[in-house]
Formats: sequence, structure tokens, C-alpha cells
Amino acid sequence: MEESGGYVREARLEKIADLRGRGIEPYAYRFEVTHESRQARERYEAAESAGTLDENGIGETVRLAGRLMSLRRHGRTVFADVSDRAGRIQVYFRANEVSDAVFTLLDLLDLGDWIGVEGRVFRTRTGEVTVRVSALDLLAKSVRPLPIGKEEADETGERRVHGGFSDIEQRYRQRYADLAVNPEVRDVFVRRARLVTALRRFLDDRGFIEVETPVLQPLYGGASARPFVTHHNALDVDLFLRIADELYLKRLIVGGLDRVYEISKDFRNEGIDRTHNPEFTMLEFYQAFADYEDMMGLVEELLAFAIRAATGSDRVSAYGNTLDFSPPFTRIGYFEALRRYGDFDAENASLAELRAAARASGIEDVEQASRPGLLDELFRERVEPHLVGPVFVTDYPRELSPLAKPKRGDAALVERFELFVAGRELANAFSELNDPFDQRERFEAQARLRAEGDDEAQVLDEDYLRALEYGMPPTGGVGIGIDRLVMLVADQASIRDVILFPTLRPE
Repeated sequence: MEESGGYVREARLEKIADLRGRGIEPYAYRFEVTHESRQARERYEAAESAGTLDENGIGETVRLAGRLMSLRRHGRTVFADVSDRAGRIQVYFRANEVSDAVFTLLDLLDLGDWIGVEGRVFRTRTGEVTVRVSALDLLAKSVRPLPIGKEEADETGERRVHGGFSDIEQRYRQRYADLAVNPEVRDVFVRRARLVTALRRFLDDRGFIEVETPVLQPLYGGASARPFVTHHNALDVDLFLRIADELYLKRLIVGGLDRVYEISKDFRNEGIDRTHNPEFTMLEFYQAFADYEDMMGLVEELLAFAIRAATGSDRVSAYGNTLDFSPPFTRIGYFEALRRYGDFDAENASLAELRAAARASGIEDVEQASRPGLLDELFRERVEPHLVGPVFVTDYPRELSPLAKPKRGDAALVERFELFVAGRELANAFSELNDPFDQRERFEAQARLRAEGDDEAQVLDEDYLRALEYGMPPTGGVGIGIDRLVMLVADQASIRDVILFPTLRPE
């Protein structure tokens, strides 16, 4: 797409001057829309089936608005395609059926212009439902040409687009242009909106309340990650953008709000790849008097409900797999998974053996890595690619989970699960640790890891410990990555394809 606009932009500026010279304002205030494209087409086809069209096969009058996406002249007739949020519809201008002002206005239109048309709906000789235009309004003149591909019709009459907006980096930077010319991109974000609406509806119907917790925090916690730091001038203190909502949501459980959730923007100062963006969206929800077994059942129901709402089915096709989200999901223990897929008994391995296994797997910097860090890397390398799922991995080692309760019957493990789908983590959940003395010990162990160089270890939060000392009932908590869920449901390979404005390097 030509950044400067060049001679094309100059030509359009001249048209704007011409329009204003004729007393036509190129940027309108409003236009009354009575139908969208799909609705106009469906109502015409229904009237056609019912035999209620007039004797010439012409239907009702409609007023619709959208972008001009193609313009085809045939002497004293003009065909065009108008695109709105519901799709496309063909419109038809005939010189002897519109005023001279309307027909000459067509000479000053360009692809990408927003127009409003009024006219009756009919079917052309080629069978296409079309609006026979009687009135035309210019709603917004496009100065910069959109990167619209060239349309050609094949022998069956089907239109195909060649070229267009093919530079993926520019599509992310100029999402407005990407959305304008690629309806399939708009569909991804419509599906995302439906999915989030369904998640909210499911939780609302089960007595959860939606809350808001601080984005700017004096201490960050709830996950193992590096934060973004900013400075508050009035208070003269550094603050952190939250990396998770967990510790604040559990404070609310202490306060008697026993079913809470938040759909939030979280921020982690880490690398960018196909599944990670520094700014991302999480759903976290917490339920008092529940444990991780209860939350597994709830997650199964929640995802099945939301995916059905977004797609109409329990099955999703993504990354070459057909994924069935009808409950129950498969379950496997953490160390069992390492034995089965990683061919390694990590549960009984020494630190030296873990480092040797990590080196054999091509993991770098193993000499400085801690035991939890090595376990995490080995699981990622050896196990996750095999977890097509959906599958719950349960009962994690204690040192990997400083906020989870010890597993009943085996204090070396914790009551935690992660949900994996197509080799990627989608959800993380615990029987939440509510013993303030055990929690302090876990925080202190994390502090020792930080002192040894692990800058992602969690910090000790005295206020959170104070909250626990007031008493937190048994609680189950879950975090679900919204962006990764949308990637699955929309079969998108990169997280950037499901975030409207992803983080990018400066141009």
C-alpha cells in the first residue's frame, strides 16, 4: 500500500474540491439505514418464495450504507458492490432512473468511499440480488486508497480477489485497513466478542459477580513473570502494571464476595512470539468452598458452553486437529506425563540429572537454572507438543506452584491443574492456598529463588498475607487465556491475529 498516497491521493483531493464546488459536502453527518446487506437479501428471497413481489419481480425499498468496494461501468449503467458489517450487496445505477446529479456524482466516487443508497431490490438476469438505486448520498470520501485486491470472475461467475493487503506486518500496524478490506478478519473479532459474551453469561448465571481490580499495583503477584514498571508523580512511588489478578480477587473472597470474576488486561514484560503478547486478556474466576476438582468440572462446562455459543458446535477445527470440547476431558498427572511423553522420571531425579536431561533436550543456560525452572522447561519441550487434548494435567510439583494447596496424601505435590489444547496451555487452576503460615513459607522460598537470580520468582506480599490471616475459606480459582481461546476457536496461528492492535516494534 502506497504510504504517501502519491498521485492517487492528489487526484482524490481534487475530487473533494470539485464536490465542494458543486455544493456537495464529502463528509456527511448521518444517514438513516433501514436494512443491512444480508437482511435486504434475505427479505427479498423470502418475498420471492412467498410470491409477494410485484409483477416485475421487484421487492421493497431499502436504505443501506457501506464502503464502495467495486465499480463497473457499462455505458449508461453502473454496477457497484457495497460492503457493510453484514457482508456485500450489489447496487445498480441506470442513467434514466436517477437524477443527472446522482449519475454525475458517480464520476467523483472512488473505491473505499462510504456511500448510502436508497432503492428497490430485484434480481438481475445473472441471478444476483441487487438494489436498483434511486438516491445516492456520499457519506465519507476516502482520501487514501485502501489496499483492495483486484477482483476477477471465473467461468462460473464466482469472484476471486488477487493481490490486496498481503504484508502481514502492515496489516497489524494498520488494522483499520485490514478490517476494511478483509471480511474474514472482521469475522475473527466478531467471534471473539461472542465468545467473551458467552463466558460472562455462563458465570453470571451461576452466581458469580464481575469485579474490577487495580491495574497499577504497588506490588505485582499471582504469576511468575517480569512486570512493567511506571512512576506515579504525585505519590512519588514506582508502580507495576499487573501481571495477574489473582491476589486481589482472593482478597475479595476474604471479604465475603464468594464468587467473583474479572476479564482483564494483564501485562508481562517478556518476549513476543506466536502465543505471547506483552498485553493480553485473561479471565480469572474464584469460587469459595470449592477445590480444583470442582473447578475442573466448571471449566469443562464453561468452555463447552462458550464454544457452542461462538461456533454452534462442541467441535473445533484448529491447527490440523479436530478438537472435541464435550465433557469430560482427559486427565493425566504432571509426573506421569513426563514419564509417558518425556521418557524421564523427573519426580525422583536429582538436580544434576535434571540439568543433564535439559541439555539433552537442547535447553540453554541449564547450569544457572533452578529445579522448578528445569522442570518447567523439560515439560514444555518434552510433553506439551503431545497434549492435543483438551487434556487436564494435574498435581504439579510443590515448587512450581507457590499459591496452591498441598495435595491431600502427597505434600510434595499441589492441587493444581492446567488445561492443554493443541499443545498449548489454555487454563491454570488451583485449590487455592489459604493457610497464611504455609503461604509465608512459600513466598520466602520464592524470595530465595529471586536472590539466586530468578527474576520471575514471586515477591513477598505482606498485605496479601494479612488478608489471609483474617481467614479465607476453601477456594478454587481458575485463569483462562482469552486470546489463546480465540486462537483455537477461530483457527488462528498467531496471537497477533486475535488482538486488534498487537504490540509491534516502532516503524
